[in-house]
Amino acid sequence: MSDTNTTHFTNPSTFILLGIPGLEVTHVWISIPFCTMYVIAILGNFSILLIVKREPSLHEPMYYFLCMLAVTDLVLYTFTMPKILAIFWFNSREINFSACLTQMYFILISSLLESGILVAMALDRYVAICHPLRHSTILTNSVVAKIGLAVVLRGCIVLLPYPLLERQWPYCRTNVISEPYCSHIAVLKLACADTRVSSYYGLFVLFFVMGLDGIFIAVSYTQILRAIFSLPTKDAQLKTLGTCGSHLFVILAFYIPGLIMSLMHRFAQNVPLPFHVLIGNMYLLLPPMLNPVIYGVRTKQIRDRLLWLFTHKGA
Repeated sequence: MSDTNTTHFTNPSTFILLGIPGLEVTHVWISIPFCTMYVIAILGNFSILLIVKREPSLHEPMYYFLCMLAVTDLVLYTFTMPKILAIFWFNSREINFSACLTQMYFILISSLLESGILVAMALDRYVAICHPLRHSTILTNSVVAKIGLAVVLRGCIVLLPYPLLERQWPYCRTNVISEPYCSHIAVLKLACADTRVSSYYGLFVLFFVMGLDGIFIAVSYTQILRAIFSLPTKDAQLKTLGTCGSHLFVILAFYIPGLIMSLMHRFAQNVPLPFHVLIGNMYLLLPPMLNPVIYGVRTKQIRDRLLWLFTHKGA
């Protein structure tokens, strides 16, 4: 390993992913919760897609956006979890330089796509609650398709500079990444070049893209809550609020781990590296596993259809 750390090169053909540094002897045991999350995420998100496709009553904007979220989560798991499990099970630590940048790009895209989809869902809930009579005329299938296309194009275009910049830089320090996947920050730290352009661009994406998404969601829900609490009865308020419950839980599952990671980077510099890496993995991989569980448990239409599928098969 020391040879790898001291070798000087400008264009490494491979990077070395360490997995969870310091916990290599327990990688097999650590793989159990990761594999469990993988199975739940794959089965849960595919179930969402299957149920929405087969149930005509779910052919509505809310469920179309939910399908987009499920596809985004499947993309993230496809580009990360097989390699993570290969490291844990087979000690397969090498990853091709281009494959590393591709993995990094799709990890970034998944986060930005999920943020954009949450905005679209907030828009759907706002129109459904604040302008219910106009919901079907405002959010037509054509408009929903255009919103989905805009979210995807925004993610692909905004994040394209990251791999283009990092492909051009020399890497003369080391090719060892102390994580089980290629994160943008990890690759950035290995470059022997002035990376301020990438850092400044990252701040732009954080504050002016994802930050604006968060502001839009907050404004939407401010208007939604005002409309809900203006309803005449408490039962009507609770019933209407229940239609937003799943979306609110998904928003919290997306933003709270990110907040925790941000606080750790700022105030917890003495946190042991293995714990830091594990928390980073949870931030990346937990929301895609939780999303279908949240919608499956809290959305009656999906829950009932899922139960019907199982009982129907049993019959």
